[in-house]
Amino acid sequence: MSWEGYLFIYLPGELEAVPAGRLVLEETGPDSTASRFGYGRRYLARPHAVPVDPQSLPLSCLPGDEATYEPLHPPLFGAVRDAAPDFWGRRVIEARLKVPPDSVPESVYLLHAGPHRFGALDFRPSMDSPEAAGLLPPVAQLNYLMEAVERVEQGLPVPAQLEPIFTGGTMGGARPKALVIHRGEQYLAKFPARNDGFDVPVVERACLELARRAGLDVPPTDLVRLADGRAVMLIERFDRKARGEGFVRRHAVSALTLLAKDESESLGARYEEISERIGRFGVDGQVQADRSELYGRIAFNILVSNDDDHLRNHAFVWDDAGKGWRLSPLYDVVPRPQMAAERYLHLSVGPRGRLAMLDNLLEAHGAFGLLKREAAAIIERVASVTREWRVVFDELGVPDDQCEKVASAFRRPRDVGLEAVEKVL
Repeated sequence: MSWEGYLFIYLPGELEAVPAGRLVLEETGPDSTASRFGYGRRYLARPHAVPVDPQSLPLSCLPGDEATYEPLHPPLFGAVRDAAPDFWGRRVIEARLKVPPDSVPESVYLLHAGPHRFGALDFRPSMDSPEAAGLLPPVAQLNYLMEAVERVEQGLPVPAQLEPIFTGGTMGGARPKALVIHRGEQYLAKFPARNDGFDVPVVERACLELARRAGLDVPPTDLVRLADGRAVMLIERFDRKARGEGFVRRHAVSALTLLAKDESESLGARYEEISERIGRFGVDGQVQADRSELYGRIAFNILVSNDDDHLRNHAFVWDDAGKGWRLSPLYDVVPRPQMAAERYLHLSVGPRGRLAMLDNLLEAHGAFGLLKREAAAIIERVASVTREWRVVFDELGVPDDQCEKVASAFRRPRDVGLEAVEKVL
């Protein structure tokens, strides 16, 4: 059977979505087997039309209503997949619908993801369907959100009085999270999980602030304590901005989409491929800035043992002025304690593949548009901050016992190839 509906998009600076075209999903039970999409002529005629998917659905070479694209693999267009709820978002929707995990078609997840999903896309059953309702709770309701989160984690029904908390929208990823209003902006609230080996919200927030001190682009963050003493990390959304009574949406896609890859292909991907796509789809005059930013993030991941650097954890946002895609601010950076002397990132770093060594990264400098000395300077800048991680964590109030639990994740720069870097400087 097939589901037919319409893909809407919020154009730059607009508070109301417009239809971009018709979307068809071929579904067999809960499985999607194929999808088709065709831009509408009226959408293509708009002066600020934005490509839904930079790879598989460009605005060029589309003649109009009859243009359809049938991706062979995966069955969903990358940008549609980005806008769909991921693991945690699906559990929330299933709890709301009172159905077993992964038991409903993709179209159901798309329609129930709410108005505050990632990026600027929306999915509606008809051209005249209104935007889904759903107000985001204020940060003051975090205690109630935590209660609902625990019930979803355990596969328990969510009481009726807690259900409205989740009607505003869902976000992807594996960890429990919710959307809230904080300081007038939309923030992602990231909760502790049942089986955490350390206080993840506290440590992740400190790690992001460490990255900011290392000169990386990090959204505003905050830490809130619940009534029972547990911490929740808040990070401002880079794809939303308050304006008047509403929020302007920025179209965003994952690096997985920009590279036109399936989830199963992520482990074989290379950071150099992301850099190449920045060159192809980036904004004139900003390409090198984004490549240098990405290079610094790789150095940071190496030094803090963040091996969750898969393609979904890198994103790009549409820049309407530049008519291209900019690297999003940094997110989802959590150190992973381990005893292994030889460590690997998720993505390939340099000529020695995924080996998490600074000299391996240094040898890949040309793929990021950097002279060797420029690359070495970026690595040294990041290393000079991360080697003082304990001082920064202390300043941010991370308890000593939590520092001890994650200490093995932070690597001494000289142990991971800094000497080769210093020889260049």
